[in-house]
Amino acid sequence: MHLGGASYEETCATFRWEMPARFNVATAICDRHAEAAPTATALIHEQADGGVENWSFRRLQRSANRLANALAAFGVSRGVVVGIHLPQCPQSVIAHIAVQKLGAIALPLFNLFGPDALQFRLADSAACVLLTTAAAFERIEDAVRGIETLKHVVLAAPSDLAVEGEGTRGSAGIALAAQGEAGRAAVHAFATLLDAASDRRENADTGPDDPAILMYTSGTTGQPKGVLHGGRVVIGHLPGVVIPHDFFPQAGDRFWTPADWAWAGGLLDVLLPSLFHGVPVVGSARAKFDPEWAFQFMARHGVRNVFMPPTALRLMRQVEAPRERHAYDLRSLGSGGETLGADLIGWGRETFGLTINEFYGQTEVNLVVGNSAPLFPVRPGSMGRAIPGHAVEVVDDEGHVLAPGTPGIVAVRRPDPVMFLEYWRKPEATAEKFRGDWCLLGDIAVKDEEGYFWFQGRDDDIINSAGYRIGPSEVEECLMKHPAVALAGVVGVPDPLRGETVAAFVVAMPGVTPDATLAAEIQAYVKERLAAHEYPRRIEFIAELPTTITGKVRRVDLRAMAKA
Repeated sequence: MHLGGASYEETCATFRWEMPARFNVATAICDRHAEAAPTATALIHEQADGGVENWSFRRLQRSANRLANALAAFGVSRGVVVGIHLPQCPQSVIAHIAVQKLGAIALPLFNLFGPDALQFRLADSAACVLLTTAAAFERIEDAVRGIETLKHVVLAAPSDLAVEGEGTRGSAGIALAAQGEAGRAAVHAFATLLDAASDRRENADTGPDDPAILMYTSGTTGQPKGVLHGGRVVIGHLPGVVIPHDFFPQAGDRFWTPADWAWAGGLLDVLLPSLFHGVPVVGSARAKFDPEWAFQFMARHGVRNVFMPPTALRLMRQVEAPRERHAYDLRSLGSGGETLGADLIGWGRETFGLTINEFYGQTEVNLVVGNSAPLFPVRPGSMGRAIPGHAVEVVDDEGHVLAPGTPGIVAVRRPDPVMFLEYWRKPEATAEKFRGDWCLLGDIAVKDEEGYFWFQGRDDDIINSAGYRIGPSEVEECLMKHPAVALAGVVGVPDPLRGETVAAFVVAMPGVTPDATLAAEIQAYVKERLAAHEYPRRIEFIAELPTTITGKVRRVDLRAMAKA
């Protein structure tokens, strides 16, 4: 990949992809660094008890070789799916590297998934092995039973890999460490497997298009679909990290995100690109985001680069005078998933001394639009411009490119290395995603004359009221400018007169009493600042807004709440 140029236009004009004929993700993110700079720090992990582990690339390589050899003995090879159900921890990184060493397919699974969510994904993907924690296994054991393809479950504990050494390590004291039966799956201890395996391993000779990562979408209707990526997705993500993170990497960079490494925002936007560039990743497993802790954490570990979901940023905005108490020093801060708005970007400049760069994509085709304050002016509310290397347009339902200023569907032209290979075992759904060479991302936006994209909403989130098409994000941004509103989510609800009306679910600021008077005040506020047809005719106050781990409002949940 060549990425250079003094201006955005020059950068786009001179950009070229440099895709190798052979490409193995494990070699790219670990082994080449382990050979060139074996003691360089790859991972800084803060444990639950406050202890900190530093992992070098060489240490990760040797542990991943051991795990790869153990998995190979289980029959894991090219094309075999391995579930990785682990939090932000060294074992998770080791598992991803080990799976790629074998040319197998990594199936990242959100650490807090419940039994039903895991059962569907493991069964649908035909996973052969599941790596999880002993504590999580107690919650999901019943779901694991009966999955025909699942033959092995590997349990990790925090103490498994705490000791650095060239030889074998002592196994952790896990109640289920001894091999046993869980339905049809044999249960093993992570540390025991590594103890018995060699730390030498040759990586599979894979190509950039060979299947490498299988991620499930969190669709608003029906069961999730598996999104299959080739190894090239790591290379495909690089421009989308370099640009929004102000020409990442720079000397001294150190990357962190609170997003779980099972999601695209954690795995593809942070973990894998950082390791590819040899930049240390900071991680910590936490079940719930704490804004005060986030400021402390960034200061404590010298974090320089952050991907922060919008909802997390809004929560952090409620922390009073963080600079007076925490010596954080960020170089770049990216966010994606929802429009931030001028207020939040202004708060970011005041709080961090930099511009929060928004970026855009989805699991299928990620990080294709974004902002970069050093490269071009950031316009609050805009998704940004096409990232160099990606052809992005707004098209109609038939795939015809629309004129600037015309609302349509965001689409990316193939071939593109960041683009998914297919929906897992769903050829019809894969074909439906495309119109000719345009991959339809399903989001409605406008592209202006200067190439800035302005998000209006999902095609299934657009509210049609009295002939008006209303994008929920615009209403939400206005709502959150009200001093009494902490968070807000907007959906359309059926109305016999207008077809749909706007309904807002609001989380009030701490200390604010949510009542009918406040609801009327908020309605008047939005009506005055947007338009009469856009103000929420229904407001409901809730304690917590339903969101995904990456901060996206779960509108499907809000619709269900509206019907209740």
